[in-house]
Amino acid sequence: MNLSTGRAVLLALVCGALASPATALPLLSEVFYDAMGSDDGAVFVELFGAPGSSLSGLSLEGVNGAGGAVTTRISLSGVIPPDGLFVVADRGAGGSSQVVGADLLADFDFQNGPDSVVLRNGSQILDALGYGVFSAGDVFAGEGTPAQDAPAGQSLARRFANLDSGDNARDFQVLGTPTPGAAPRSVPEPGVAGLLCLALAVLSRRRKTAP
Repeated sequence: MNLSTGRAVLLALVCGALASPATALPLLSEVFYDAMGSDDGAVFVELFGAPGSSLSGLSLEGVNGAGGAVTTRISLSGVIPPDGLFVVADRGAGGSSQVVGADLLADFDFQNGPDSVVLRNGSQILDALGYGVFSAGDVFAGEGTPAQDAPAGQSLARRFANLDSGDNARDFQVLGTPTPGAAPRSVPEPGVAGLLCLALAVLSRRRKTAP
């Protein structure tokens, strides 16, 4: 093995050891729980995740802020599509939904706040959104502090579908017009491992081109 090949191998080994694995856990991206007029066939939950990831075994739960009882449970199925967004919509009385392009239909209707929506993999909580004003005796099942309660006809949407700070009030905002199947993404900043690997690559190139 020559010196140049040895440097390339060393660089690959260092970068491989430092690289952090990508998170494939889905997140709650948008929740529309209070339509104008009847909720039947109009409400939805949008998930963001790695394209191709199976949702088999995962579930969505609605948790009542008054007492903490689970009022809704949806068993998920299917695969996250190439755009990373999976829409679960309420099936109306006629068997269809008003939500165009939904990936999964189920019978559900999450309550107005204060309440929570929880994404689970068995007993493991993957993500949770609590919204509304919780009093001292209420049960908040979300993350950090609650997001505000969205007015009728508006939804709660994550500011960036792929970014989770662990605080609902910071991560979610009210959208005047719900957007099932569309969401903004955050452009990731290079991590420490990426910057270090870039520096090593530059140094290696300089050494190879030095007289």
